[in-house]
Amino acid sequence: MLYIIKRLIMVIPIMIGVVIIVFTLTYFAPGDPVSVALGEGYTQEEYDAQAEFMGLDKTYIEQLASYLMHLITKLDLGKSYFSNIPIESELMSRFPVSAMLGLFGIVLTVLIGIPLGIFSAIKQYTVLDYGLTALALVMAAIPGFVLAILCIVLFGVRLRWLPIMGLETPRHWILPIATSAFPGIAAMMRMTRTTMLEVIRQDYITTARSKGLKENAIIVKHALKNCLIPLVTIIGGSMAMVLAGSIISENIFSIRGIGTYMYGGISSRDYPVVMAGVLVMAFVVCVVNLLVDILYAFVDPRIKTIYGIRKNKRKKPAVMPGAESEVV
Repeated sequence: MLYIIKRLIMVIPIMIGVVIIVFTLTYFAPGDPVSVALGEGYTQEEYDAQAEFMGLDKTYIEQLASYLMHLITKLDLGKSYFSNIPIESELMSRFPVSAMLGLFGIVLTVLIGIPLGIFSAIKQYTVLDYGLTALALVMAAIPGFVLAILCIVLFGVRLRWLPIMGLETPRHWILPIATSAFPGIAAMMRMTRTTMLEVIRQDYITTARSKGLKENAIIVKHALKNCLIPLVTIIGGSMAMVLAGSIISENIFSIRGIGTYMYGGISSRDYPVVMAGVLVMAFVVCVVNLLVDILYAFVDPRIKTIYGIRKNKRKKPAVMPGAESEVV
């Protein structure tokens, strides 16, 4: 419990660092939100009034300090420059969609990537191994937006099997989830194959086979159990990849999530929206990394002693009545 509290406290400086970095990048980025809001043909008085209304008439330090003060004391992410709608309400309505897409993408990554990686390892140097390895390389090499467009053209336009816009029915979820999970599947396949090849060559696997255990039991109960630590790490990294790719996939498939909200903020120079979206994604990544570290302790009991999760206190031996006066 103490380790979890320490990790949660460490999230605070990380989030503050994210705020400073993103705020600095948006502040010095080319483009003027005031000019975008006013359009063409404005006067200097109108420009100054709009800048004061948006809070952009202050210096860099004053704007950063004001944003941090509102964020820390009130958990206030501000309002959109153009719609004047509180960003929290938009994020609350959009976050469940992005979270469900990310969760389903991770589940698909695990259900496909790990079994294919195991098959590739136990069938090393066979046609199946070469085929799966080539497939993983192709999946990792294709950019996410290219894969999404190809799937739209093939399954949505040519074959007309699947819808390509929105999330009205379960069939609408297939293409967004599949395209967002493909890069993670490739990474999961390669990591599973590599770690499995190292484990199945260990002496205890040879001993288990000499005892007559079935190959399925050896792979699942002995080999796979010792491969879980790197695989759990890949799962945590895949979550970050899915969140980062949501900006592209949600815009391609016209999904009302955090990705489309951030893209609209980037296009219109609506910097509070960009800041809020990055903060939410950074917080989710921090929480996922914390869960991964906690899972380490359950996967490998040796890590429990390092983290201090389980401490065995030595008990004093029981003393029989009258033993204190016994002379040795």
